[in-house]
Amino acid sequence: MKKLVVTVVVMACVLLSFPASAQYKGDAPKGEVELILEEAESAEEPVVITLEQALEIALSENISVKVADMEIERTGYAKKGAYAALWPQIDASGAYQRTIKKQVMYMDFDMSSLGGMMGGGDGEGTELPDGVEIPDGVEIPDGMGSADTETSDNGGGLEVGRWNTWSTGVSAAMPLVNAQLWKSLKISGMDVELAVEKARASRLDMVTQVKQAYYGVLLSKQAFDVYKQVYENAVRNFEETQRKYDAEKVSEMELLRSKTTVANAIPNVYNAESSVILALWQLKAVLGVDLDMNIDVAGALEDYGQQMFYDIHSHDSATLDRNTTMKQLAIQTEQLAEMVKMQKFANIPSLAVAFNYSINAMTNDFKFSEYRWTPYSYVGLSLNIPIFAGGKRYNAIRQSENQYRQVQLQTLNTERQLKIAIRQHLTTMETNMKSYYAAQDAVASAQKGYDIMEMSYKVGRGTLIELNDAQLALTQAQLAQSQAVYNFLNAKAQLEQTIGQDFIAE
Repeated sequence: MKKLVVTVVVMACVLLSFPASAQYKGDAPKGEVELILEEAESAEEPVVITLEQALEIALSENISVKVADMEIERTGYAKKGAYAALWPQIDASGAYQRTIKKQVMYMDFDMSSLGGMMGGGDGEGTELPDGVEIPDGVEIPDGMGSADTETSDNGGGLEVGRWNTWSTGVSAAMPLVNAQLWKSLKISGMDVELAVEKARASRLDMVTQVKQAYYGVLLSKQAFDVYKQVYENAVRNFEETQRKYDAEKVSEMELLRSKTTVANAIPNVYNAESSVILALWQLKAVLGVDLDMNIDVAGALEDYGQQMFYDIHSHDSATLDRNTTMKQLAIQTEQLAEMVKMQKFANIPSLAVAFNYSINAMTNDFKFSEYRWTPYSYVGLSLNIPIFAGGKRYNAIRQSENQYRQVQLQTLNTERQLKIAIRQHLTTMETNMKSYYAAQDAVASAQKGYDIMEMSYKVGRGTLIELNDAQLALTQAQLAQSQAVYNFLNAKAQLEQTIGQDFIAE
């Protein structure tokens, strides 16, 4: 009953941890990945994972995948920022200015007459005639209009302005007709599409690396098993030789030769074991998990060898329809075509609307409550008609057209190279499939030959040298068989990346 409760709780946690929607086709359920990683961190025995689970972990934890997702997010922000140009741009401003030296204004009439009206030329101010007012900010110097005015500091001019100037306001502007801006917004949308395709390319590359690392672990484990079997056979033969030597049926030279065979087999076992550890580290690095995490891989190369014939024929009609490089070049080509149009649209007139409202105050003191604020506002249309720019716009069009033709040539060359790569991968797969079946027959023959020679050696009809030769032939056949499967799987992984076959957990 207790086990049943625990099982129900675990399954509930797994189900609740599944996301409502995947961010990408092939993204693993986060709950399953987290459970595997948590178990691998604390488990004493290695946690065995399948290739599909390894891909799920990598799609969740791999750094390059996370960076690619962040790049999609960044281009999304850039696209939204570009669309903001269609909305009114509203700004508020405020300024304070302290006058150090006032401006001086000069008038082309006899200042003495003004002085006479104001004080009869004696320097004492009087009221001006009806209808004549002194504007705010204009100061009449004492004694203006007298004979001393010409020798004053102002040279007979009027000081204009006040010591403190305050201003604040709001301005707004919005484009009404701007074909070049509209085209740039479409290009910004293509940047997001290109970032999504680059993220897909990053995932495809990561999937290929995980597969190759996973197959590398299987190959190293297979080699370890072969060399371990060689060592065990050498030990068993040494024990048989020791019994014969004790019975004085073989010479001491035969015994020494058997000891040497055992000693030569030991380094191969250690090297093969180290290769397994290094291959697992490489897999963990590609997955993006801690190198000390206790995980192992499931299956064997022989499992994949049984379906090689089906795999090679399932890719006979491989095309570049989903190749990520071709898709990126297609997006870039479309972008440059739109760029040419955008440069041409620079010759089209543009229309914008603008609004401004501001208030100003000029004073000689800091009595804010007594300030008199003067408003100023306007609204207007701005029409910009391009006429001549020294050939700048024309050369910009020629430059964009040149880039467009470059990408077209690059697309053609890339397509040719990718088609060659597809044929190369298919040829490699076919060659290794044939090598596998040939090695399979060789392993069966070598195993039978070794068994016969081992029995012959026991009954005294064969020599140790012949037995060692049979063991060497068996070892080479087994390693050749494993290497053929590994090469086939590597070529298949590269082919799937080339044709853009996504990893989709169905």
